[in-house]
This record gives sequence, structure tokens and C-alpha cells, in this order.
Amino acid sequence: MKPPPRPPMKKAEQVGALLKQVLGNQGLGDQLSRYQAWLVWDQLVGEQIARRARPLRLRQNVLEVQVDHPVWMQQLQMLKPKILEKINQQIPNAGITDIYLRKSNTPLAGNKLQAQKPDQPPEWKNIELSAAEKQQIETEISALDNQELRDEMRQLFTLQKKLDKTRNN
Repeated sequence: MKPPPRPPMKKAEQVGALLKQVLGNQGLGDQLSRYQAWLVWDQLVGEQIARRARPLRLRQNVLEVQVDHPVWMQQLQMLKPKILEKINQQIPNAGITDIYLRKSNTPLAGNKLQAQKPDQPPEWKNIELSAAEKQQIETEISALDNQELRDEMRQLFTLQKKLDKTRNN
């Protein structure tokens, strides 16, 4: 027996709003608010500091930040009150009371993703797919009736194949 048809949604919900609702129902809403510091870190401290210091973990309302050089640790030690103020302005219910600075064993600026210039696409996006790979993608999406969905899936599968080729080489 076929279930009764579901009424159409009036308006699609954003994923972020749904996650907040689900996690809030689980009692994790406050934790989610505190971890928003990761999302706004670069904006709060600026690009130069963000390349040298990254949030690592949150313990008992203390944000632990990984710093790649002692000179930057000293600088951030002096900026802690300002950074805390900015965090509490941006995320008022985060409840972060202090910042603990930890020396990193590996340089953060040496990360390939950070070293990549923002106006240049990653190398894997420039890889060309073979005719056989393109045909495989077309075969996989051929069963889709919706043209817009088919185009989006083609783009997704193409990017995934390029990324896979980079990883395998």
C-alpha cells in the first residue's frame, strides 16, 4: 500500500537553521554557539593573525588556540582582551571566558591550503577529464529527469573525479 502523499513544503528551510533546531532539541544548542568561534575566527582576528593562530579546542569556556611561533604567542597574549571582547560581541551566548595559547609543533602558514592564493583555483580544479570519464558521468546522470538537477550533478561528479585523480597521482 502506498503512503498518502506528503503536502509540499511552503518554504525550504536552511540547513543551518535545521541543525540548530535538531541540536537544540538534543540539548547541544549552547555547545553549538560556543563552537561558532571557529567560523568567525578569521574575521575577528584578521588574515595576518589567522595564518599564525587557529582555534584548537574549547574546554570549560576556555578557547585553546594553536600558535605557530613564540613571537606571535607574545603578540596574541597582549591582544587577548580585545579578541575576547570581539568574540563575546560576535557570539554573545558563547560564554568563552579566556584564551589559552599553545605553541604548535608544525608551522600553520606552511599549510598548502593557506599558502594558496585566493584568486587562483586549486590545482586539482585545472585537471582535464578524459572522454571516457566524461561519458561515465553522463551515463550516471542520464536517469535524472530534471535538467537543472542533472546539470548540478554533472558539475558535482566532475569536481569529484578531478579531486580523485589528484589524490591518486
